[in-house]
Order: sequence, then structure tokens, then C-alpha cells
Amino acid sequence: MGIFSFFSKEKKEKLDQGLEKTKTSLFDKISKALVGKSSLDDEFLDNLEEILVSSDVGIETTLRIIDRLQARVAKDKFLGVSELNTLLKEEIGKLLDENKSDIPTDFSDLKGVKPYVVMVVGVNGVGKTTTIGKMANQYKKAGKKVVLGAGDTFRAAAVEQLKIWGSRNDVPVIAHGMNTDPASVAFDTVKHAVETGADVAIIDTAGRLHNKIGLMNELTKIKRVMQKVTPDAPHEILLVLDASTGQNAFEQAKHFTAATEVNALALTKLDGTAKGGVVIGVADQFKIPVKYIGVGEGIEDLQLFNKQEFVDSLFKS
Repeated sequence: MGIFSFFSKEKKEKLDQGLEKTKTSLFDKISKALVGKSSLDDEFLDNLEEILVSSDVGIETTLRIIDRLQARVAKDKFLGVSELNTLLKEEIGKLLDENKSDIPTDFSDLKGVKPYVVMVVGVNGVGKTTTIGKMANQYKKAGKKVVLGAGDTFRAAAVEQLKIWGSRNDVPVIAHGMNTDPASVAFDTVKHAVETGADVAIIDTAGRLHNKIGLMNELTKIKRVMQKVTPDAPHEILLVLDASTGQNAFEQAKHFTAATEVNALALTKLDGTAKGGVVIGVADQFKIPVKYIGVGEGIEDLQLFNKQEFVDSLFKS
């Protein structure tokens, strides 16, 4: 069952709550800027640009949205606030829908791949290890056998944190301790997954941006070593970004997409920020689909990203 076939009322409510600050900051301001307007004049377009940029949609994506909006208005004839909101929803939805991917969009469907290997990347503090723990929980709930790899060997706390999540989810964690070779951890994790018939192997990696060359070399080595066990691993390289950091998330995405072949994004901490527009901007500028969003601290608050529900929630009056 895909993510578009089922989106529970509880998840919708959690999404609405998680995006409340962004909605207030972004689309409530747009509605106010439209008061008394019967056409899209230069004043409104300037205000719209400022509102979108200040909500961390990003300049390039903002200008793309405005260009599309003007084209639609010229074609469909703008009449009022409700019509503009509909056009904005549609154009933002189209932007998000342009990022197609072959990665699974459901915890229960791994497209026949076993073990399905996920390498998780991102800087310290974005919620990377917590995201892995929540992913493990949801894969288990979908009936999948999971193994975790503590490949962030730069920090002892990261290894211990992943062990705690492993214990909480009752899944094995392959760990060699601090300052050990992360590629060796990745190799042993994938090997363990193959030998035990695990469905999913999720591997944490170091969260430091020491320099581009060092990062690239380390991640490339991890990939190469895993491929000795499973030739097409990793099947998913998930970049975790903290939505509350706004423009810093764009910079981190630049570093990691240059260092490795990221093919999925997770945006965490949306519930604590008015910068949720970064979801739109990052997905658009890097042409990488958002797979997960974090809308709370609970273990169930990592949601598979549903583009339509996300846009509907932002525009909900």
C-alpha cells in the first residue's frame, strides 16, 4: 500500500500541528497581502517574493513560483484570494512532483530488494540518529527484519545513542566502538543482514563536514566496501536536514550532494520552526525527493512525505 492510498486522520492532525508555525508565517501573510487586491500587481508580487524568501523557500525557487503564477494568472484570469491560493497550491504541488525517484515510498514495499541498504548522511545535530531509530520502528511495524550499523565512529555518543534505539526497537546494532573504521562497520552490517535474512540494513555515518575531499573519500569508501557484499548497495542514500536551520540546510545539501549520490531527503524538526518553506526549496533546487518529514518528538512523528497532504496543510484556513 503506497503513501497516497492511506493517510490517517491522526497523521493529518499531527501534520497540521507540525506545520502551524510555517503556515502562520507563510500563507497567512500571503492572504493578508492579498486583501483588497483584484489583480496581481507589482506591489503584491514584491510582497510575495519577500514572504517566500523569508520563509526559506529560497530565491531560485521563489522566482520560479512567481513566474509560474504569473503565467497561470495570464491564462486562467485571477479573480480573488481563494483563486490565487488554489493556483499557488497547484504550482507548488507541481514543483514537488517533478522529483521522481525509484526508491520505495512505503515501509512495507522494498521493490523486491533484500537486504534493502540505506546509508544515512547529515551533519551532527540534525536528528540523524533519531531518524534512523524512528525508521527502524516503522520498518518493524511493517513486518520487516531490520539491522542497524553504528558507522558514526567519530563520536562515542552516536554509537551509544544508536544502541539505545536498537534496544528500544529490539533490533540488532552492529558496532565496533569509537574511532574504528566506519567502512568496516558498514561491511559487517550488510554482511550480517545477508547472513540473517534481514530485510533492511540502515547505516549511520559520521556527521562532520571536515572538508569536501575528506567527506567524499570517506563516503565513497563506505559505499565501495558495502558493494563487496551487495553489489548494488546502498540502494538509498538519505540526507537528513534540520528544517529549522533554514538556509544552512541548503548549504549542507550542497556539500553532501557533491560528496555522494543522495537520492532521498528527510527534513526534521518542522514542528519547531516557521521555516518549513525549506522543504519546497531544497526539493526543487536539488531535484531530490523528500521521503520523510519530522513533525514531533514521538517515535511515530517521522512521517512518509505526502506531497498533497503537505501542500493542503499549508493552505488550510
